[in-house]
Amino acid sequence: MAEFHLNASELASRASELRASERVFLSGTIYTARDQAHMALFRLLDSGSPLPLDINGAVIYYAGPTPGRGDMPTLACGPTTSSRMDKFTPRLLDLGLAAMIGKGPRSEAVREAIVKNKAVYLCATGGAGALIAKSIVKMEEIAFSELGCESLKRLEVRDMPLIVGIDSHGGNIFER
Repeated sequence: MAEFHLNASELASRASELRASERVFLSGTIYTARDQAHMALFRLLDSGSPLPLDINGAVIYYAGPTPGRGDMPTLACGPTTSSRMDKFTPRLLDLGLAAMIGKGPRSEAVREAIVKNKAVYLCATGGAGALIAKSIVKMEEIAFSELGCESLKRLEVRDMPLIVGIDSHGGNIFER
């Protein structure tokens, strides 16, 4: 089984190399957004207002990190169930989203949008939020502060351990 050490900025151009069930250690810039942040992003999109992030080539992690202490940006940052974002995902992929990180299966519409847009769905281990937090080297809130832990945050990660859940060819670990 292949193992990849990738920067988030490479995912859009290298997604076709990845296959379902392969390991990815991701570094670089990613963004957190759960249900409430997705709704806020869609209010901006629907009103024609600019987004607080460049969605083209971006990676969204479905998580709501807890505040850190000392030199730890966050104490825990585990994945949220991805299917809750399925109604938002095809449109974001059509706008250039390169990848999503979460846990659990996705709808057929999301799988089709991943293939159509040559994107990738990466899975983080549920229940391992404290372990995943060790991969986060910096966290900055960039929008929707009124949402608390569900605000939109920019994370800098180093070797975040992930598994390819759905690849750009339609391979899907949840259908095996």
